[in-house]
Amino acid sequence: MKAVVVTKEGVSVKDVETPTPKHNEILVKVYACGLNRADLVVADGGAHGASGGPGTIVGMEFSGEVVEFGNDVKGYSVGDRVMCSGSSAWAEYAVADHGRVIKIPNNNMDYLKASTYPIALATMHNAILTVGNFTKGQSILIQGASSGVGLMGLQIAKHLEAKIVIGTSTKANKFEKLKSLGADLVLNSKDSDWVNQVLSATDGQGVDLVVDQLSGYTVNQNMQATKIKGKIVNVGRLAGGSTDFNCDIHALRRINYEGVTFRTRSIDEIRDVYSKMWNDFENLVVSGELSLPVEKVFDFKDVENALSFMRDNQHFGKLVLKL
Repeated sequence: MKAVVVTKEGVSVKDVETPTPKHNEILVKVYACGLNRADLVVADGGAHGASGGPGTIVGMEFSGEVVEFGNDVKGYSVGDRVMCSGSSAWAEYAVADHGRVIKIPNNNMDYLKASTYPIALATMHNAILTVGNFTKGQSILIQGASSGVGLMGLQIAKHLEAKIVIGTSTKANKFEKLKSLGADLVLNSKDSDWVNQVLSATDGQGVDLVVDQLSGYTVNQNMQATKIKGKIVNVGRLAGGSTDFNCDIHALRRINYEGVTFRTRSIDEIRDVYSKMWNDFENLVVSGELSLPVEKVFDFKDVENALSFMRDNQHFGKLVLKL
């Protein structure tokens, strides 16, 4: 089969062996793959501690048709239309643990759209509801709101009837679009005054919850923008994985600061994340209340241009590879 493989020179579409599903896995004929910013790290050789390096097949998110499954898999049939997350996704065939496979809920959703859901839904359900313990009437700030995961977070927060939903982006031309998807207030995280703007919008208190996809230069400012005894969930490190951390701010504001990642979760933990997410969000996906715009679709063989497009960070919505 063909797959997008990391080489010393970058990525290349190469012939590799078709995977065989293990007892708990489903083999899928892939029709579309969602791009995520973490894929850039793997494609660039696995910097910042992410898995990768020459020979690695890139990709975490895909949709397609079930062709085979292991003996322990129940509830699926050959031919089922599914959307999945896992690893080695950018290929003609990919496997996923059965707990990371979701049946596409209706015939009106095509494979391109389906490939945009799994990572964003699971990440933000876990960050906002499970770890963030977010409830109706609270306030929330999503750092890096213009990413696909961030856009989903805005919609989830709005659905949960947040008192105020604040998003950040460093691109002013994205502000109004972010508001159209749920942000009540959009700020530039590189604006020296953005923390004061958050405090002004929250009666001087700060937000109940920060979902941080940036880290790096935002860490201490995030704590200043968080309510005393509020919570920060560290989801991503797009602005850097290490930085100066002001322990005084952390202690004075008594902030609950929690990091999350799928990389150190057990398969049982991951299955639980996906089960809870789909139980809460299936109807919202079917109704279209939770939905991500698709900015551009690339042919599978045009993957290098797709990655370059993502690096430029000018897009709004998901980028998709079509097989």
